[in-house]
Amino acid sequence: MELPDIWFIAIAILWTGYFVLEGFDFGVGVLLPFVGKDDTDRRVMINSIGPVWDGNEVWLITAAGAMFAAFPAWYASTFSGFYLPLLLILLALIVRGVAFEYRGKGDTDRWRAWWDRAIFFGSAVPAVLWGVVFGNIVRGVPMDAGGIVTGGLADLLNPYALLGGLTTLSLFTLHGAVFLTLKTSGAVRARARGAALRTAPVAVPAGAVFLAWTQFSHGADWTLPVAAAAAAALLAGATLAASGREGWSFAATALAIGGTSITLFGALHPAVLPSTTDPAFDLTVQNASSAPYTLTVLSWVALVFLPLVMGYQAWSYWVFRKRVSREHIDPAPAYGGPEPTGAEGSGPGGAGGSAAPVQRTGGD
Repeated sequence: MELPDIWFIAIAILWTGYFVLEGFDFGVGVLLPFVGKDDTDRRVMINSIGPVWDGNEVWLITAAGAMFAAFPAWYASTFSGFYLPLLLILLALIVRGVAFEYRGKGDTDRWRAWWDRAIFFGSAVPAVLWGVVFGNIVRGVPMDAGGIVTGGLADLLNPYALLGGLTTLSLFTLHGAVFLTLKTSGAVRARARGAALRTAPVAVPAGAVFLAWTQFSHGADWTLPVAAAAAAALLAGATLAASGREGWSFAATALAIGGTSITLFGALHPAVLPSTTDPAFDLTVQNASSAPYTLTVLSWVALVFLPLVMGYQAWSYWVFRKRVSREHIDPAPAYGGPEPTGAEGSGPGGAGGSAAPVQRTGGD
């Protein structure tokens, strides 16, 4: 196996890790107005992802950076051809991050309601558009010999890509609902379980049809068992959630997202961005990659730093593993008033309430 192929696999792993990890915090954001019946409920939900959501986005930054360094032609064509959806995703992620920070800076219901809407749309928009973008990457786009994507927005809104958007939105929402059943207690946990059961009838058929469409239109022989396993894991995740086996359900929905991502990248290889204009114009692992020297340097950098990043993130998940409940939420501070006891630093915990005491004293 040559270095370009190794780096294609590495980028596929990075995107897969991003979708699995960021998927559940997108889901929590989408469910915020439905599961959170009052401000304290919503702060419980936000605090459940508070210590990890920004760490999850490191996978996105790393994946995009690896694409830029290892496959500059792929990066250039993708980020220019999908300019509008990627810009919308970027704006949504910025709005969501700002909402986490500023939600607790005001003392009125109206102030918090506006930031809750920002969290909802900042989570839902990327959840939909990532499916649309990757559906089009696998399907192919109108592209000339110079790697210029000539299609417009209408070309991106085809049935296959729209089904991809519905799949990622519903799958991430289901993943987030199951995560809430693991990380919260009381009424929030009960409503999250109900949300998982209501989301499953959409997520399971949408995911199954999308996987089948991907496999039979673009897949390779080896992706067939992966796609089948992803569909089975999705069904198992919904079934286990219904029976209250939340840990196994979360593992199953994570496997479903991971299997779907692997199926997409497997269906794409050896191309990285197919052209629907002429197959001769396809960007492939070989013709879109950087020089061997660049890939060699990147490999050594990744071998040193990637284990450190993954180890730190695993440690973060272990430290903040306890459940969050309404009893752990301090009263919201009045605007301009003193910070609540234990509020440390910025982030959802410090903004919408104090996450740090929750993580120190919370229990199952």
